Formats: sequence, C-alpha cells, structure tokens
Amino acid sequence: MKLKTLRKKIRKLETRLQEGPEKLVRWKRKLAAMEKVEARNAQRKSAQAAEARQAAKASPPAQKKTGGSTAPRPVKAVDAPKNKPAGKAKRKLNLSPERRAQLAAAMKARWAAKRAAAEADLQPSPTVGDFKVHEVPQSS
Repeated sequence: MKLKTLRKKIRKLETRLQEGPEKLVRWKRKLAAMEKVEARNAQRKSAQAAEARQAAKASPPAQKKTGGSTAPRPVKAVDAPKNKPAGKAKRKLNLSPERRAQLAAAMKARWAAKRAAAEADLQPSPTVGDFKVHEVPQSS
C-alpha cells in the first residue's frame, strides 16, 4: 500500500469517527422528540375518550312520555373511534375568485354537454325498419 493511500484512509476513518458521535446525538434528539409527540397524542386521545364517557354518563337516555314501556333504551357509543386508516387529507386549492369562477363555468358547460348527450341517446332515432301506421308494407 502506498503512503499516500494509507494517509487518505486514515484521514477518512478519523472523520467518520468524529462524525459518528454527532450523528448519534442527533438521532437521540430526534427519538426523544418523536416520543414526546407520541405521548402528547396518547394523552389527547385518552382525554377525548374520558370526555366521551362522561358525556354518555351525564345524559340519561331519552324516554317516551306517551305510553310504552319505561325500560331505558340501550346507550350507543358516542363518537366511537373506528379502526379505519386515516385517509389522505383533502387539499385546499388556493384559487383566486376569478379562477374559481372560470373553473365553475367550465364545469357547468361540461355538465350541460353531458346532459345534452344523454338526452340525445335516450331519444329513439329512426331506423330502416321503422314504419308509420299508414305506411304498413304489403306482404306478398
């Protein structure tokens, strides 16, 4: 191995060793921040669930006043969380009022054209086999 190559390898190794602790510290900070966010979200969720339980306990089920049985109806869970994955957040378009009006006009024109095409398809078109009552062909 040449002297120049060996010096280069040693220099690269030293820089990598110096960079290592910085990376480790950076990753540890990131991990702590992420754990903090997770804890905050879990706390918020538990607070919402407790609020929902209190609301369910506080409001007794409504009973009919006219006749019927006086047994309370079963209470349904209020805002029960569903085990569905969260969909993509709907993106809000930043449109100027002029552009919004222009798009609305274009869409209305497109819908009108679609309606006209659908109505044209529904109307029966005369074919070769169509005859009027007084034009019945004579069979020989």
